[in-house]
Amino acid sequence: MAGLRQGVGLAAAAALVIGNTVGVGIFLTPVGMARGLASPALLFLVWAFLGGTALCGALCYGELASRFPETGGGYVYLREAYGPAVAFLYGWKCLLVMDPGLTAALATGLGVYAQAVIPGIFPKAVAFAAIGIVAAANWAGVRLAAGIGHGLAVAKVGLLLLLVAWGFLSGSGDAGRFLPFVARHAGAPPLLPALAGAVVAAFFSFGGWWDLSRLAGEIREPRRTLPRALAIGVGSVTLLYIAVSAVFFYLVPLGGAGSSEAFAAQAGAALFGSEGGRVLAAIVALSVLGSLFAFMTMAPRVYYAMARDGVMPSFVARLDSRTGAPTRAVAIQTGLAVLLVAVGTFDAIVSYFVFITVVFLGLTVAGLFRLRRRSPSSSYSTPFYPLTPILFLISVVLVLVLLAAGRPREAALGAAVVALGIPAYFIFRNR
Repeated sequence: MAGLRQGVGLAAAAALVIGNTVGVGIFLTPVGMARGLASPALLFLVWAFLGGTALCGALCYGELASRFPETGGGYVYLREAYGPAVAFLYGWKCLLVMDPGLTAALATGLGVYAQAVIPGIFPKAVAFAAIGIVAAANWAGVRLAAGIGHGLAVAKVGLLLLLVAWGFLSGSGDAGRFLPFVARHAGAPPLLPALAGAVVAAFFSFGGWWDLSRLAGEIREPRRTLPRALAIGVGSVTLLYIAVSAVFFYLVPLGGAGSSEAFAAQAGAALFGSEGGRVLAAIVALSVLGSLFAFMTMAPRVYYAMARDGVMPSFVARLDSRTGAPTRAVAIQTGLAVLLVAVGTFDAIVSYFVFITVVFLGLTVAGLFRLRRRSPSSSYSTPFYPLTPILFLISVVLVLVLLAAGRPREAALGAAVVALGIPAYFIFRNR
């Protein structure tokens, strides 16, 4: 879009996908999945299946981005497929709840792990400082922010690969823990509930790859770069999750710890001795910082796109004259996130909007069918269409059913709050 500077290349774009997706979940999620599934083969199969469906979604987003290479991502695609009202509700949810809530959750998690590394520091102070520093980097322009995000992602992936290599080469584990490989271990919980929990956990472990599309207006040659960056990012994350799960299986017996956090601490102790917990906490802190940086770089572009469309106050679309950064949009996200960190209620808020976020994700990919009927040609076409979006939508429907069954109250209330955006849309549109 006019005014924004295209300063993000393929490597930085793929790094933002990895940086945004890989957070603290890579250290905690595999443990719960492994215990429930009680089979190495099933665990790796679930990761591969969800990674494959995430890749299907990423390929669909790649075509959407090639059709509409504008800043705003899902907001733009929903607007083009279903009209401005549906797109506004998506942006309404992002602006008021999900984006500042996730920012606050990441920043507070960073503070908690930083305290584990350096006892005595205050987690909230770390959270406030982290949000402020990332916001300042984004004010300085997308080239700097994407460059720092790229560096953090490379450091994160490098440390995780080093952890995996050291885990297997150190001889601190036992290869016998992979046996039996296919059959489930004795005393395993019922298979169907375990599979359901693992599918939901793995689905959300891949959450965030779609946010790169919000930055499309600042990516060089977005029609070519975005599809490739999304595919590279999701593929890399899938391999990383499988590798980390494998080394955890190798290092620690599944029955050896009472919680995911204790399990991770045991893995750290097996690798690094008595200081293992602190070393692992430092790696987790770096991982969370990378996610915070990537998310805060991409999220505010939705508010900018909404203001350009006239469904938010026009001042939100103003750009810094020197850097070309959407500083007003960045300031809105920063202010709301700082407020949520101060009050400390973001976890509950985010949990209410997980269901509706997945609904919008499914609607976005389903919109590809409508857009293809209107205009079949595109500079990039989703491979194996229509199987690719169908496979992704199957995983979305499955997760929605499980979420609605497990947390019906949160799902209903989140949808109701988003529906309150309907009168707000007409107010802004009429103005």
